[in-house]
Amino acid sequence: MMHMNKSFPPPDYIQTESAVDGIVVYKPKPPEEHDTVLNFHCPNCTATTAYSTDDGGLTCSSCGYHEVPEVEQVGKEAEEFEFTVEALEHAVHGWGEERKELVCNNCAAHTTLPLSSLTMMCPFCGSNKVVQMKAVQDVLRPRFIVPFATTTAQCRQITSEWLGDSWLFPDKLQNLGRSVEYVPVYVPFWTFDARALADWTAEEAHRKKGWDGKTKTVWKKIKGNVNLFFDDLLELGSKQVDHKLFDQIRQYNLEEIVTYRPDLLAGIQAQAYDVPLEAAWDKARNRMRLRTKKECKRKISRRYRNFRMNLDFQDESWRYALLPLYIAVYHFGEKRYQVLINGQTGKIAGQRPVDLRKLWNWIGILILPALLIGLLSLVIRAVYGPEWLMNIVNFLFPVVVFYLIFTAVYIFNLLVTSGKLQRGEKL
Repeated sequence: MMHMNKSFPPPDYIQTESAVDGIVVYKPKPPEEHDTVLNFHCPNCTATTAYSTDDGGLTCSSCGYHEVPEVEQVGKEAEEFEFTVEALEHAVHGWGEERKELVCNNCAAHTTLPLSSLTMMCPFCGSNKVVQMKAVQDVLRPRFIVPFATTTAQCRQITSEWLGDSWLFPDKLQNLGRSVEYVPVYVPFWTFDARALADWTAEEAHRKKGWDGKTKTVWKKIKGNVNLFFDDLLELGSKQVDHKLFDQIRQYNLEEIVTYRPDLLAGIQAQAYDVPLEAAWDKARNRMRLRTKKECKRKISRRYRNFRMNLDFQDESWRYALLPLYIAVYHFGEKRYQVLINGQTGKIAGQRPVDLRKLWNWIGILILPALLIGLLSLVIRAVYGPEWLMNIVNFLFPVVVFYLIFTAVYIFNLLVTSGKLQRGEKL
């Protein structure tokens, strides 16, 4: 007679999802590597050390001790993972160090920071309406990281030049750029590799003369295929970063990617992903699909109709990494503006206020001469001046009309540009 084990399930098993209602299924516990957390202390005075983006190492604020951590640069050879349940179950969790979490009551952003940090301001919106709590350790641990290569001093110089590159901006704006406070934040990213195999068909237009000598359009069916490999397609894992701004600075050099180590995060804020792997992969596939469709249509040299594409993905893989980003929120007048700087390349994007008084003064200067000449021409026509004066008026009138049309187009483009500057869109 068999005896059932009184301890069920065994201590190293946990309940998992079951495909059949009423049936309980258990699986082995994943390795609990995320329980190991580290704190970083100065070997000279035991004070807490923090990673500095300005000098690229762990620095003690008490005694000045500096140590450059050894990192393993893996670049494009960094390990990638398949889309399997096993890969996710065996992935390491947690940050590898004990951290606390800031939850912003204004924009709902969640960021993690070292236990010793005294900051009480959200890096994404600049609000101080935040709540502190212990950071959870059940999220996937980043496997790779790109260290900061741009310093905060360089950020201020870049910002000052960027805020002064147009006459449309207020005069005081450039000086503000030197005092903007940038917060270095590691933001979450998913990278994807995949091969897109597409078969396409369409009907292509050909001109042909009929028996009656008239030319008509004949539609001929054509087909082809495309084989594209997408390497390290980046998808942002954060909902808090402005995606339109980020798209302007997203060119990271992943050859400089290194293996993740908790000490690279010491003293720096970081955000856990709030865009999960599945959602990021859906967005990446849509981008791959659009690019593949464009490549298919590029092979058609004539006018076409009834285009169809059958697409299949192979060799899909992913990585979870942290990439460096500087975020600044500055106030001008009663409005708040956000600026992003790529922490590796120094490329900048953001919102900038426009001096509306300058804008409308310039528009008035452009329009006023044409209006005065046009009004003078109408007066001269009304009083029937000398013939030579009437000839001049007849010559100037169409010139003024052309000038007004040209000015209207210029002003329209100027207003569009000013709107894009204030919204942070790419010009």
